[in-house]
Amino acid sequence: MAYVVTAIWTARPGQEEVVRDAVEKLTPPSRQEPGNRFYQAYESPEEPGVFRLFEVYDDEAAYAAHGASEHFAEYGHGQAIPALANRERAFYETIG
Repeated sequence: MAYVVTAIWTARPGQEEVVRDAVEKLTPPSRQEPGNRFYQAYESPEEPGVFRLFEVYDDEAAYAAHGASEHFAEYGHGQAIPALANRERAFYETIG
């Protein structure tokens, strides 16, 4: 079983590039985390400024380690999250 996280980060007006830059910087080190199986951010051309993240970890502890990482502190909490109008997350476990 794997631990799956989906997140939607909606940038405040005028902060889209700040969030995009943070997501671009956050992605490579997140993919290198020991418990990370998949990490992909995407943005629809129809919804500029709305960033969706799909993440798969070995378990909830690996996700917690991601949230406690230096790169998430810098690019997530330090850059992207302060520029958001809205942040949503949902958590799942795989079946089979």
